[in-house]
Amino acid sequence: MKHFLPDIIFGSKKNQETKQISKQLQAGQLRKIAPKIYTPNLTDSVEEIIYRNRYFIAGHLFPGAIVSFRTAFEGDVKRGGTLFLTYRHRRKVSLPGLTIQLVLGQMATQGTQPFLETLLISGYERTLLENLQPSRQRSTIRKTVAQTEIEQRLDKLCQIRGEEELNQLRTHAKAIADSLSMEKEYVKLEQLIGAILGSRSTDILNTAQAKARAQGLPYDPERLELFMSLHALLRRTVLPIRHLLETPAILKNIAFFDAYFSNYIEGTEFEPDEAADIVFLNRPLAHRHEDSHDVIATYQLVSDPVEMRLRPDSPAAFEALLKKRHGILLAARKDKQPGKFKQIINRAGNTVFVSPELVRGTLAKGFELYRVLNEPFARAAFIMFVVSEVHPFLDGNGRLARIMMNAELISAEQCRIIIPNVFREDCLLTLRRLSRHGEAESYLKMLARAQEFISKINWTDYDKVMKMLYISNAFARHDEGVYLKIPENNSSRFNHKHWTLARPEWVPTPARGNQKKANKT
Repeated sequence: MKHFLPDIIFGSKKNQETKQISKQLQAGQLRKIAPKIYTPNLTDSVEEIIYRNRYFIAGHLFPGAIVSFRTAFEGDVKRGGTLFLTYRHRRKVSLPGLTIQLVLGQMATQGTQPFLETLLISGYERTLLENLQPSRQRSTIRKTVAQTEIEQRLDKLCQIRGEEELNQLRTHAKAIADSLSMEKEYVKLEQLIGAILGSRSTDILNTAQAKARAQGLPYDPERLELFMSLHALLRRTVLPIRHLLETPAILKNIAFFDAYFSNYIEGTEFEPDEAADIVFLNRPLAHRHEDSHDVIATYQLVSDPVEMRLRPDSPAAFEALLKKRHGILLAARKDKQPGKFKQIINRAGNTVFVSPELVRGTLAKGFELYRVLNEPFARAAFIMFVVSEVHPFLDGNGRLARIMMNAELISAEQCRIIIPNVFREDCLLTLRRLSRHGEAESYLKMLARAQEFISKINWTDYDKVMKMLYISNAFARHDEGVYLKIPENNSSRFNHKHWTLARPEWVPTPARGNQKKANKT
């Protein structure tokens, strides 16, 4: 008997081994799961055992076969699927939970590698050529993948490794195609690569992603999926409308705290009085010149009533507005290349943002969705996430995203959204949830709650605003165990609820004094 894996035994032509298998079958020590295939595993399902040993079974039945076509392209076969092998003849073998499809083809080993015992597997270039062969549509699964999948693979290869990788692939594929008489398949592969690189007509391309790269505006398809998910939620959600006409008296105060809190989120921390001296008395701290300028520049932007009513009306205008505002925002930090899109990948924790070569195209795709949103709050929430998720610059992306968001609201005379210190973690947490898991509802609720807080403060008197922010815990750090309190209708009174999104389900949190009692209930 020949044991490939502990739970697979293949039939033998030797009498002694055949008798031993028969004896074990009669004793209930083995069971037959397919012709001349047995197992001592009496617990797992037949389908599970065959799938687990799929390549060893295929190699035993058809030694020297080449794992190819769709199977080689996808890297494996799904449960209940079809395993495609190039072999000396055609045949279809149906097993419980697995089909083995033999395809008559070139058994030459050019472009293959050894694979699991007695099998071979097609290499990268040969796999692409195989999957560009004509394939008739059958009732069962096709042996080749769709051209769109090949385009996506080539585009991804170009995105991660650069154009030179496609050129090298084209060269290697030519040698393999010549040796295997796959000249027609190579012509099609060469046309696809040429179209993606912009040296041939794009008429042959089927995917928007590949066409965008050919036109010089490649984009990040995973980010576009996120944008579409948020866009869909915004279109079907009834969103708040909170009006606030920013008179000169209001504008001076609300813009100051907008700049102050926006910088705090990014780690540029000052005491409020220090920030007020920096902004209103033009007294930057000598030992913190760049940080001081960050606050001044942010205030310069968010306090400009003309600037904060500018909205982009085209992808080019969107790009220009971002660069202009970023140039002002980071004017004191020349090492951050103010006003210029990043040239290296940036990240925050485990989140890797959009690759530099995909920035312009991803922003353009985001703009296509942004332009059809009618509600100011919807546009504000959407454009903030687009800028935050793309992270088009080396630094200052968070502040810029909030500036773009508030410009949407201010241009419609709606209340701007400011994230106070105590709400910082809620803001970052919901952005991460949306970025990593596509969970957008808590992000919208966070923005709505922050806007509600800002709308209920009387911004006309600086000293009263400062007092209101202190007693509502706005200046508290998120780790101090207190929560943002919402004032009632521009008064010094507060409702009885303390709110935070860091807790599950976004529910009201009892006051600290009642926390023990609340936990018991």
